[in-house]
Amino acid sequence: MRCIGTNSAAAKGDPRGSGRRSRPRDRTGRSAAAGARAGAGGGLSSIAPPPMSLAVLHVFPTFAAAGSQRRTVDLVAGLGDEFRHAVLALDGVTGAASLLPAGTLEIVPPPPKAGTPATVRRLLRVLAERRPDLVCTYNFGAVDALLAARLRGGPGALHHEDGFHPDEAQGRKRRRAWLRRLALPAAQHVVVVSRTLERIARTEWHQPAERVVYVPNGIDPARFERAALHSGMRAQIGCLPTDVVVGCVGHLRPEKNVARLFAAAAAAIDAGAPVRVLVVGDGNERAALEHLAAQPPLAGRVHFAGHLADPRSAYGAMDIFALTSDTEQMPIALLEALAAGLPAIATDVGDVREMVPAAGKEFVEALGGAGEPLAQRLARGLLRLARDPKLRARLAAAARIRALDYDRTTMLATYRRLYLESAARTR
Repeated sequence: MRCIGTNSAAAKGDPRGSGRRSRPRDRTGRSAAAGARAGAGGGLSSIAPPPMSLAVLHVFPTFAAAGSQRRTVDLVAGLGDEFRHAVLALDGVTGAASLLPAGTLEIVPPPPKAGTPATVRRLLRVLAERRPDLVCTYNFGAVDALLAARLRGGPGALHHEDGFHPDEAQGRKRRRAWLRRLALPAAQHVVVVSRTLERIARTEWHQPAERVVYVPNGIDPARFERAALHSGMRAQIGCLPTDVVVGCVGHLRPEKNVARLFAAAAAAIDAGAPVRVLVVGDGNERAALEHLAAQPPLAGRVHFAGHLADPRSAYGAMDIFALTSDTEQMPIALLEALAAGLPAIATDVGDVREMVPAAGKEFVEALGGAGEPLAQRLARGLLRLARDPKLRARLAAAARIRALDYDRTTMLATYRRLYLESAARTR
């Protein structure tokens, strides 16, 4: 397993490129491919910058503005003209593209929906027509594109795993594990964002350790300093000076289990805490959540902000961050909340316990276990934080320090090397 830590030498790389636009066709000369081959024996370092931009095709199950999609948008913006990016969303949803200036991303029409054999054949035609230098696939929903890349014998491929659907939150499905074992050999590397996924890739998907690369998500902590977060949102949602705002950020999908946050907040309110709830995000669960929010004791104390392209104003309005999901791996929203200096109550999913500072681990609750219900345990932590501003301040300081361990510059340099190395090693 290749571990790309936050203090990796990759941080020394320059994520910016040459800006040339012509596409390289010959990988036998002094090209990006040659540079990557020269450095292959030494891991992900010693990758020479390419003289021409590389064409990267990203294949997503969906390109809605969620975790892996937001990271890809950040990579596209941060890597500059060294790479040319196109996105194919298999469900046709491309909302995350709006987070970039118009024309930055090319949107490729998806093939008609079909079973795996028909979809693979159609994706083979897409690869033949476009001839990308690198194909990046994301999660199980894009495994058909990886199968197509394997059948074609190229181009280079990187497969990314960021997490699971609710139906695999507690256990993986054998058929999906089998398909991954079949498809993943097409990828030069399998990139995982959490230690949990690293273990699963090796033990359940039978991937060799040297092909599994752990790359944690990265952010720019300076963007979330409290001075940059001041906003009028607290006044907009009707907060009193004594109110304590607990908030969540993310798509309103079943696995996010925002209803669990509502149950914890209701219990804290019943215990006398002046809690308000701020929900940032949209999704198919919103109507049901709005119905719950209209019931006492939550009525009038829950605000739905909808999707925010820049959520910093929302973090600035919060006193406490909540992550009550059934499944996560390395949520970017939690990293942003740490950088914003927010103590967190959370469920113990993916790498969440590892992400929070040592002082905040007692507010991370296991999903299962006998005894007190999870919502009540979360409510107890919320109540304690709501009643103790000095504790919140101590945890806020620790959170900001912890966020520094997840550096965007390191992440950008690491992905640049992975892109160059994988584009060079076509099969």
